[in-house]
Amino acid sequence: MYDYNEKAVREQLKCHDSFYLYDERIIKKHINELKEGFKNETIIYSVKNNPNTHVLDTVFSSGIGADAASLAEVYYAYDRGLPKDMIYFSCPGKTIKDIEESIDKAVIIADSINEIKVIQTIAEARNIHVNVGMRINPDFSFFGEGKGSPSKFGVDEDQAIAFIKNNSCSNIIINGIHVHLHSQELSADILSGYHKKMFALARRIQDKSGATLDYINFGSGLGITFAESNKPLNLSAVAASFEAERAEYIKDHPDTRFIIESGRYMSGKAGIYAAKVIDRKVSYGKNFVILKNTLNGFARPSVARMLAAVTGGEEPEIMYEPMYTGRSSFQFLPITDNTETETVTLVGCLCTGTDVIAQDIVMPHLEPGDGIVITNAGAYAAVMTPMQFASLEKPAELFLKEDGTVLS
Repeated sequence: MYDYNEKAVREQLKCHDSFYLYDERIIKKHINELKEGFKNETIIYSVKNNPNTHVLDTVFSSGIGADAASLAEVYYAYDRGLPKDMIYFSCPGKTIKDIEESIDKAVIIADSINEIKVIQTIAEARNIHVNVGMRINPDFSFFGEGKGSPSKFGVDEDQAIAFIKNNSCSNIIINGIHVHLHSQELSADILSGYHKKMFALARRIQDKSGATLDYINFGSGLGITFAESNKPLNLSAVAASFEAERAEYIKDHPDTRFIIESGRYMSGKAGIYAAKVIDRKVSYGKNFVILKNTLNGFARPSVARMLAAVTGGEEPEIMYEPMYTGRSSFQFLPITDNTETETVTLVGCLCTGTDVIAQDIVMPHLEPGDGIVITNAGAYAAVMTPMQFASLEKPAELFLKEDGTVLS
C-alpha cells in the first residue's frame, strides 16, 4: 500500500485541479534510514531529482550535502548555508562562467581533462591553488565482470591515472574521485559488488599515480520500489558490506572521506501527483476519463505508456533512467466515494493522442470532480515534465509538513 495522506489530497483537490504533494514526514524517514546505515559516510542529495524549495530546506537542514549538476544547483545549496566541502558540482560541459562562479563555493568535480585545464587557467589568473575532483570512467562495469565502455561522462581510468601522475597544471591538485555508472538498483549484492570495485579503483589510482585521495564519491545506485512486484533494496545489507570494505581501506588510508549520493532515495517515495477528473466520455463503447495535466503535469507515466505501445508491452533491454524505469512504475489510485467499477482509459487534456497514462484498467466509476493520485512522484517528476505544452496552467507544488500544514 502506497504511503500517502489521502485526507490532505482530498482537501487540496477542492482548490487545485492538479498538484504535487511532497511529504516532509516521509523525506525525514528516508534520511534517517540512510544516516543509520551509512554512519561514517558523507551523504549528499541529488538536487536535480527534486529542487523544490521546501524539500531542499528539509534535506539540507538535516546535515545532508548537495550533489549539484548545474551552477544554479550550486547556489541552491550555497544560499542555504552549506559549506564548500558539502557541495559537489559534477556534470559534463561546465562553462567558463560555471567554473568562475563556483570555484569558491563548491568542490568542482572535473568531467574531462580539458575542463581541468580551464580550471587551471582561472586559478592561475586568480593566483590561487584549487583542489579538484575528477570523475572517472572506470575499466569495469556496474554489473558482473565486464570491462569499461565509452561514455560521455568522466575520464577513462587509464587517461586519468596518466594525467594525475604527470600533472602539469601547477595550480591544480587532484584530491578526489567520483564514479557514477548506474541508477535505481534494487539488488544489494550487485550494489555491494560495485562498491567493492570502487575501493579497488581508488587503490589502483593511488598506487599507479601517487595521488592522495581525500575523498571517494561512490555515486548513487540506491533504488526505490516502483512496481508493486519490486522487492525493496536491503539497505542494511548494502551498508554492512560497505562498512566492512571501508574498515579495510582506512587501515592504509585513514584520512579518506567516503561520499554516498542518495539519488532519488530521500524524495522519490515522498511525493504523489494528483489530477482532477475534468470530463468523461464513451467512444465506440470505450470509457475515457479526462484528467487535468497528465503528459504536461507528470510526464513519466505517459512516457511509460508510449514505450509500452511501441514495444508491444515488452520491457526494453536497457533502462532509460531517469525518464523511464518500467511500464508498471506507477499506481493510479482513485479519489472518489463511488464503489462500482468499470474499465477505463485515463487521458489528459492536451491536443495530442500521446497524452495517455493508462489504458483499459479497472477502476471505480469516476465523475468530474473526483481525482486520481499517481504514485512515485517525488523525484524526476515535475523537473522532467514539459509544462509549457499548450500554455496550460501548471500544476501546483505543495509541501505537507509533519504538523499537517500545507505550504505552496
